[in-house]
Amino acid sequence: MSEAPLVPGKVAEHTICLLVKLGQVAFRLAEEGIGETGLRVRHYSVLQALADNGAMPQLALGSFLRIDPATMVTSLDDLERAGYAERTRDPQDRRRYAVDITDEGRKVLDDLNRRLVALDGDILTDLDSTERQSLHALLGSLAESPSLTALFDSVRERTGAKGA
Repeated sequence: MSEAPLVPGKVAEHTICLLVKLGQVAFRLAEEGIGETGLRVRHYSVLQALADNGAMPQLALGSFLRIDPATMVTSLDDLERAGYAERTRDPQDRRRYAVDITDEGRKVLDDLNRRLVALDGDILTDLDSTERQSLHALLGSLAESPSLTALFDSVRERTGAKGA
């Protein structure tokens, strides 16, 4: 095992580089942490969004999560096959689909949330409770930042990339 930090040298002087590398690390650990369920982080995001918001049109769900349409279709296909979500014709507009979480989806979502709480503990083990709360608050502020949201959305539009 390497004793080098995850972000070594002058690279670590840039907050963006720290965020990128730690995001990659967290993503890989999260994928591993929930992998036994047969699901991925994108599946978790869809199920949690449905649990939080109720049934949503498929296109609105993808837009809400900033998941491109092709990835959304694949994710929903996976969730439907597993019995965790269902698509039905939207009663407001029969040309589109509404997506909802199933009872089985709620059960697996509970399991996923337990796994992610445990993973939070593992990843943040070297931080005390005040540091954990501060980190969460700072990241939450960034996630809700209108400036960052607008910057990201403009890059997605400019590059044609619709996914997160």
